[in-house]
Amino acid sequence: MDLSVIIPVYNEVDTLDAIMAAVSAVPVDKEIVVVDDGSTDGSREKLQQFENRPGVRVLVHSVNQGKGAAIRTGVAAAEGDLVIIQDADLEYDPREIPTLMQPILAGKADVVYGSRFMGGQPHRVLYFWHSVGNRILTLLSNMFTDLNLTDMETCYKLFRREVIQGIRIEESRFGFEPEITAKIARGGWRIYEIGISYAGRTYAEGKKVGWRDGFRAIWCILKYNLRPRARRD
Repeated sequence: MDLSVIIPVYNEVDTLDAIMAAVSAVPVDKEIVVVDDGSTDGSREKLQQFENRPGVRVLVHSVNQGKGAAIRTGVAAAEGDLVIIQDADLEYDPREIPTLMQPILAGKADVVYGSRFMGGQPHRVLYFWHSVGNRILTLLSNMFTDLNLTDMETCYKLFRREVIQGIRIEESRFGFEPEITAKIARGGWRIYEIGISYAGRTYAEGKKVGWRDGFRAIWCILKYNLRPRARRD
């Protein structure tokens, strides 16, 4: 199966060379769909060197709209049988993508989440309260979806293309994670989790998620799980 790797980019000029090299080296048939979300740090100019490479497409938002909006643009353009979200900041290791693909290739899953909180993979030790917040959001999400996920907020979400392209993505920022989880649960799709490594960044190194995004995630958990099912997802 061919894979579409969607890379939303916002002011990641320092890691673009490394993430493009790492994703390109993944030993699967793939296309790379990079969506620059109105970067102002030179990322857009840096991406010009990749535009003419085989298997790479660079899409551009003229103004910053948010990670969810960049994912929405990338998903609409994806042509692979499978679609995965890959952050540009090197927190997630593309070498683990083939492992994430296995449950779908084996016919067992429609969606695979890469969990930072299960398994024995290496993790950078960082913020205690940030990890607590992630676990609380996952617990709250699970209470409404009746799933037993360990990491709802993970970036690494892998889908059959017909699954993700069949879902209307409404959130334009970090609310994408609880929104898509709620809609997958409602759709009855088969979900697997696989433990992954995680090399988190500090805020000084460019981490963008803050406490306001946590409150938005709570709102999204309530909004998309309590919405009457008669409404179209």
